[in-house]
Amino acid sequence: MTKTISDALPMLRAVSNPHRAQIIEWLLDPTAHFPPQRDGDLVDDGVCVGFITDKTGLSQPTVTSHMRTLESAGLVSSKKIKNWVFYKIRATALSTIGEVFAEASYRSP
Repeated sequence: MTKTISDALPMLRAVSNPHRAQIIEWLLDPTAHFPPQRDGDLVDDGVCVGFITDKTGLSQPTVTSHMRTLESAGLVSSKKIKNWVFYKIRATALSTIGEVFAEASYRSP
C-alpha cells in the first residue's frame, strides 16, 4: 500500500516540536546519550522517563506530555517496569516516514 505525506502527518507534527525532535534523536542511540539504568535495558526496554527528564531539563509532567504525543503518533513505545515508564523508538514508524518521502521524490518530475 502506498502511503502519502498526509498519512505521515501525525508523526511529522509530533517531531515538529524541538524538544520532541531532540528526544527522538537521543532515543535513536540510547547508549550514547543515557547512562546505564538499574532497571531495564536501554536498548531492549527503552529509556526511563526520569533520565529523559534529567537530560532535557524540563519538568517531569512536561516530558510525560511530550512522550505521550510521540507515543500517540506511533514514534515510540512505552513499557512500565516497577514504578517507571520506559520509552524506545518504534523503528517501523521512522521507516514509514522515510518511505513516504522516498516515494514522493520518485513521483516528482
